[in-house]
Amino acid sequence: MSLLPQELKAQFQDMGLPGYRAGQVFRWLGRGVRSFEQMSDLPKPLREQLAAAYDLPALTLLRRQVSRQDGTEKYLWALPDGESVETVFMRYKHGNTVCISSQVGCRMGCAFCASTIGGKVRDLAPSEMLGEVIFSGLAAGAPVGGIVLMGIGEPLDNYDNVMRFLRLVNDPAGANIGMRHISLSTCGLVEQIDKLAAEHLQLTLSVSLHAPDDETRSKLMPVNARYGVDELYAACERYFAATGRRVSFEYAMVRDVNDTPRHAQMLVRRLRGTGSHVNLIRLNYVSERGLLPSPEQTVRDFVKRLEDGGVTVTVRRRLGSDIDAACGQLRRGEMRRA
Repeated sequence: MSLLPQELKAQFQDMGLPGYRAGQVFRWLGRGVRSFEQMSDLPKPLREQLAAAYDLPALTLLRRQVSRQDGTEKYLWALPDGESVETVFMRYKHGNTVCISSQVGCRMGCAFCASTIGGKVRDLAPSEMLGEVIFSGLAAGAPVGGIVLMGIGEPLDNYDNVMRFLRLVNDPAGANIGMRHISLSTCGLVEQIDKLAAEHLQLTLSVSLHAPDDETRSKLMPVNARYGVDELYAACERYFAATGRRVSFEYAMVRDVNDTPRHAQMLVRRLRGTGSHVNLIRLNYVSERGLLPSPEQTVRDFVKRLEDGGVTVTVRRRLGSDIDAACGQLRRGEMRRA
């Protein structure tokens, strides 16, 4: 059920039911109930009436893995149609964050990513994305305080469903997760970035850049053939102007591909003075891809060149790599055993 509270209320009133019943049902859905029978404050005849009128397609946990390194948990969820996606639950000192998928598979074809192997099957519905958040929190036995849309799929390629999901998860009567605690990652769909800017949401936009020039980026990301680096940077500038929200650029360090001093210098020229932030990622190995992570000294040198050039940069913590739960390692199929 992907209905917003006001939509549910209107449908209930059309059925001759009092509007407040919609609020009760919506709150129950936010707790992760799997049937109307569990909604104990509703009269039994009403529960039976709703069960006949609506489906509550819950996610089913197929497998759970826990990292021995850092306690990160990865879940393989079965969707109602038999497809599956992976979700990651990460624990931080400041709270818990869940990394969710937005599509079954992905059609973007990035050269370093396991999620795109086999292409895109379908988009996830808003209720399925919401289910990833709610049921992951229940599986972990801990509250979810933040969300990153960085799992399987390109969120802006599933734009309408993602926007509805954001409003559902942000609703005070539901999960009530604030927009400033949500990060959305995109490979750079320019028209959709402009569309997102017009929504004036206070989430964090993370752009998968991975190279500062067209020649290098095109080797790693097929989307660059459609939206070149100049066009992407311009869209990010428009986004910042419209929302006032700083753009974060994700940059996976790939050995001998995008990690040279020349690439660092180009990145400095592009980003110095823009207020942008670079989030360097130690490339996580994917067996089918064959690309290797940059050596630690190369990463440190790259960081120094950016900092010396006036660019704000951090290196992302590598969480869950021993269970293939790190960036770029999620898959839509059955998980391989660690």
